[in-house]
Amino acid sequence: MAFTGFTDEAFAFYEGLLADNSKAYWTAHKQTYERRVRDPLIELFAELEPEFGPAKMFRPYRDVRFSHDKSPYKTHQGGHTGNGFYLQVDADGLMVAGGMYAPTPEQLRRYRAAVDAESSGKTLEVIVESLRGGGMEIAGDRLKTRPRGFSGDHPRIELLRHRSLYAHEGWPADPWMRTPEVVDRVRESWRRLRPLVEWGGEHIGPPDFAR
Repeated sequence: MAFTGFTDEAFAFYEGLLADNSKAYWTAHKQTYERRVRDPLIELFAELEPEFGPAKMFRPYRDVRFSHDKSPYKTHQGGHTGNGFYLQVDADGLMVAGGMYAPTPEQLRRYRAAVDAESSGKTLEVIVESLRGGGMEIAGDRLKTRPRGFSGDHPRIELLRHRSLYAHEGWPADPWMRTPEVVDRVRESWRRLRPLVEWGGEHIGPPDFAR
């Protein structure tokens, strides 16, 4: 079926889950999750697939084995394409992102080598500044100091400090989210993110979404 929008029930489901992250709540509202969150996301990804490739949705269950927080369910539903585009829905609305999320040690080495190199490093610098200037937030895990082997006065030291690097933007759960306009907004944002995603694909390799 074609994507028609997210109903208010999708966001209300996550508001409830934030208040009561329990198996009892999940069981009582599982049909709402499936009909108002999971199925519309599948439809949305299908609309975007011809341009951005197939997407995979994450499991809604948290891995609590090594976490102090034993809440069993994620308070958002995310999904990603294999090449680096990301999308999630939660109580606040919708968020899109693209970039390098959980690099392996070898990917991180390649990232820093590409940032250090004059041509590829400057290209990334321009991409990041363009996204920031267009209203996207640049995020990611960062070292507090310089990475080993690089000078503190490196012209791209701020980028070199990143251990993950992605850009994102989001929208609140306004009335237009109940319509197919969501497809156009996500498509436009992913197109803006494409230079960052493609830079990563060329210099780092496929992203690893550790969620």
